[in-house]
Amino acid sequence: MLPKARIHADPALDFELDLFDCLPDSLVLLILNKVEDVRSLGRCSAASKRLNGLVPHVHDVCVKIDRVVAVDGDGEDALNLTSPKPRNILSHFLKLMLFTIIKPFHNARGPNGAGRPLFPQLAHHSPAQVLRSFTHVRNLHIELPSGDVGTEDGVLLKWRAEYGSTLQNCVILGGTRVDRKPVGAEHEPSSEDNGSMPESFYTNGGLKLRVVWTISSLIAASTRHYLLRSIIKEHPTLVSLVLTDADGQGTLTMGAEQLKEFRENQLSASACSNRTQVPACNMKLKYAPYLELPGGIALQGATLVAIKPSTEGSNGGHVSRKETDAFISGAFDGPFKFAAKALMKRRTYLLEMNGF
Repeated sequence: MLPKARIHADPALDFELDLFDCLPDSLVLLILNKVEDVRSLGRCSAASKRLNGLVPHVHDVCVKIDRVVAVDGDGEDALNLTSPKPRNILSHFLKLMLFTIIKPFHNARGPNGAGRPLFPQLAHHSPAQVLRSFTHVRNLHIELPSGDVGTEDGVLLKWRAEYGSTLQNCVILGGTRVDRKPVGAEHEPSSEDNGSMPESFYTNGGLKLRVVWTISSLIAASTRHYLLRSIIKEHPTLVSLVLTDADGQGTLTMGAEQLKEFRENQLSASACSNRTQVPACNMKLKYAPYLELPGGIALQGATLVAIKPSTEGSNGGHVSRKETDAFISGAFDGPFKFAAKALMKRRTYLLEMNGF
């Protein structure tokens, strides 16, 4: 019978040195920047005193909002956004002024010890208050829990807007219905699809629907822009800011030049609500009754609306047009990128809109 073997710890490995402490702060910050998610950073902050002191110095932060609270900031009255979204856009955005974000930060303590919370402002859970504790944020991504514009089932509506102190570029992609095309099925070309806008587009409410999509998307974008003003003001290190939603409906972007222009110019707020004023705009509308997209997707009533402020005039010439086309081409991903490029080849219809 073989004797029983016993396992003993190697005395040579029995030392008190923490190998994590051997990593330089620059390398730890590089790792934390890969984490990005603000909840995970909160847990890291509570893990050790060293991490607690390094987390506020991360450059890349992603804040995902999953709940909103009432305007009075009472956390007990939090609304879960898994319930049906409000139909009133402005009411929905007023609720979005205060967010419930992170519980792990409640336990985080200041680097100097003293038992004082690292994020004492979390009583109201505003994203601006949470981000106030990060001192070196360069790239910020905020994700709202849902899209802002209510649509019927099967309707496609996506938008992307580029802002400085006011709107610079916006593109809207819509469709009255998104279908899965059966394998092997052939679509018979419509007699109305001759490259021009069909007469029925004006008589059956098609044009009116596109105007509603456009105005609703611009209101959503300008309201998001207005809500970012305190974050931009308090974080001069920001060079990139992206505000999206979990539904993938709308995206607002601001680069280094746009953020600089935002700080240097006075924000023009709308007199009627908590949003930035939408300037007078020139719009180019392109339409196709039916588009076949990659992945077996069919888009009916496909519409692309490209929007630019009319105050820009003709400054920029050919370069400006190339930049606008590049913005539209890169606005969406996957099959919707294909749809935008296909619609760009269609006939253009010019529209004008006053500021509001």
